Amino acid sequence: MLSDVKEILLRAQKGGYAVGAFNVSNMEIAQGVVMAAVEKRSPVILQITESAMKYAGAKEIAEIVKVVIEQRSEDIPVGLNLDHGKGFEIAKKAIELGFNEVMIDGSRLSFVENINLTKLVVDFAHKAKIAVQAELGIVPYLGEIDLSDLDWNKLMTDPIKAKELVEKTRVDFLAVAIGNSHGFFQELDEADWERLEQIKNLVKIPLVLHGASDWSREKITKAIKGGICCFNVDTDIRLAFVHELHRATDEKCFITDPRKIMGLARDSVKRKVIEKINLFGGANKV
Repeated sequence: MLSDVKEILLRAQKGGYAVGAFNVSNMEIAQGVVMAAVEKRSPVILQITESAMKYAGAKEIAEIVKVVIEQRSEDIPVGLNLDHGKGFEIAKKAIELGFNEVMIDGSRLSFVENINLTKLVVDFAHKAKIAVQAELGIVPYLGEIDLSDLDWNKLMTDPIKAKELVEKTRVDFLAVAIGNSHGFFQELDEADWERLEQIKNLVKIPLVLHGASDWSREKITKAIKGGICCFNVDTDIRLAFVHELHRATDEKCFITDPRKIMGLARDSVKRKVIEKINLFGGANKV
């Protein structure tokens, strides 16, 4: 059932576990995530990016995902989030399409501009009783930053500024940078756990970590103890889906029914999501 994301993450924060927020771009991926959540009795968040909305059509993909949640989630709490919205208009559109959380990513803006944009979205979203996630600090993408001139201290979240941003915007969740990175970008060898602890002590709202698809059980456990209540997972989901497509359609493939191939890819996503739910400690939390 489509459920309040704020309630989902506040329960995780209180319970000492984390919820997976899984990126979806088609029906099969959405089904795989929800099927895993039902099997493991775990709350989850499905999230859609601007690029997925451009690819599939904003209304089309939103309606597909909402129907999957309605038809397959049974009594499992499932949220629907806009991932990495870059401006007010896309956040507004997502709310109008029925998303019940929006992320406004002002992390590449100046600190003041980030606060102003986040507050604008929060003021609009809260009137509709929709939760908002902000981001402070930079979680880099491959090709975005010159590796030869990389200063992680300049990229990571400043705890004092995090407190100021939360107080001035009244945002519900904060995505932080502690040496994590999106996709296949080389991360900091060891996350800045001390920084995370400082943020947790200054900021009382649930914290979110992006770019942790490849994190070990040990690092995930440390992150949860440090206040992380939600892990975004995109790369691992893509790989699970695409690798199964490659395996099923090798040069000797005689399958002519795309449903058989897409069904195998869906099952692969389900297995990967189950693995992540177990790592995050979200099983049997419903």
